[in-house]
Amino acid sequence: MVHGEVWTLKEFFVYPNEYIYWAIQIVMYPFMTGLVAGAFVLSSLYHVFGVKQLKEIARFSLVFSFALLPCAPLPLLLHLEQPLRNTYVLMTPHFTSAIAAFGIVFMTYGMIVASELWFVYRGHFVARAIELKEKGSGTVDYLACGLFTLLTLGAWDVSEEALHSDEKAVKFLAAAGIPVACFLHGYAGFIFGSVKANALWMTPLMPVIFICSAIVSGIALCILSYIVVVKLRNHMHVRLLKKAGLQASEKLQGADIAIVTITARYLLIFLVLAISLELLDLIFRGYTAVKSWEILRRVIYERDFVKIFVLQYGLGNLVPFILLLLPRPTLRRVVIGTVLVLVGVFMMRWNVVIGGQAFSGSFAGFMEYRLPIIPESLETLKEGLFGALFVAGMPYILFFIFSRVMPVFDVKEA
Repeated sequence: MVHGEVWTLKEFFVYPNEYIYWAIQIVMYPFMTGLVAGAFVLSSLYHVFGVKQLKEIARFSLVFSFALLPCAPLPLLLHLEQPLRNTYVLMTPHFTSAIAAFGIVFMTYGMIVASELWFVYRGHFVARAIELKEKGSGTVDYLACGLFTLLTLGAWDVSEEALHSDEKAVKFLAAAGIPVACFLHGYAGFIFGSVKANALWMTPLMPVIFICSAIVSGIALCILSYIVVVKLRNHMHVRLLKKAGLQASEKLQGADIAIVTITARYLLIFLVLAISLELLDLIFRGYTAVKSWEILRRVIYERDFVKIFVLQYGLGNLVPFILLLLPRPTLRRVVIGTVLVLVGVFMMRWNVVIGGQAFSGSFAGFMEYRLPIIPESLETLKEGLFGALFVAGMPYILFFIFSRVMPVFDVKEA
């Protein structure tokens, strides 16, 4: 069976060798890389631009970005018929093609984020290593002491001057990481925008649209994850206090609500920019009305009308814009708004990847993608609903592991 045949439905005149080859994992790929870039940009708002109100969520988003990073190439790994080719991209990077340049950009960005995390948490590593060395009671403490001692990399100086130098290094790395993070996701838009054979993808605005929507999705996911993590911490704290016979409130603290509100304002700014660029691209296509516009018009305004104008623009852009713009934002409203923003960005990726393959090269036929829900083979398992959920859930597992070593709350400094 040809790759793509199991989930492709054809209508009218479609060439025999035409199928929807890029399925859900190629939708997840730009979506996940966008989350990486957006989370890093959010952390840089504090480290580079000095927005002090975002200090706590900046630490959270930086660790979260590092957890998202290994998951960015995971959809490609699942999509490849020969997964070992994934290693070639990372081990032999070059600029002869956009996808091959991914190796350079990905490894550069990974080193920047890892270095920035080390400078941010170096004081914590030293403090934990000294504390565990003095405690030294048990195998677990001994192994943890060895881990934190290794993470210090022999830099035990925690004087005021040394910590000030760490802050300078963090600011420099965050500033250098912003363009690299944008390029990490912008090149995904470049891949689509440079495909001359596809009328929907070929536009110079595609990389810019991808970057703006990436920042929007990354900030939205960080806000949503931050709220969930803080609520879980507060709930566990309340349970511990109740066991001790003390009274406690299960509501978010005022400082946490203020952090969420300020971050939501920055989300609004980037959301307006992303919506403006997407609408500009749509208007430009209709105004120029090139030879392929007739088939594109049928796809955009007829076949995919609900996906584009109802789910993407309406539910995913307009509704959260109104919810976040209303005065006196509540926690529930912010949660609903961020979830809808993520839905809108995901639908944008879906409409670009799947919608770009929805019409035949003959301009006289259409193809429809049917997402495999129940896996009938290894291919439908990887390229189906379960494969997408696996990719979406992996960052939270990595974030839980990383937060045991690099805590995002109550950090002990030397």
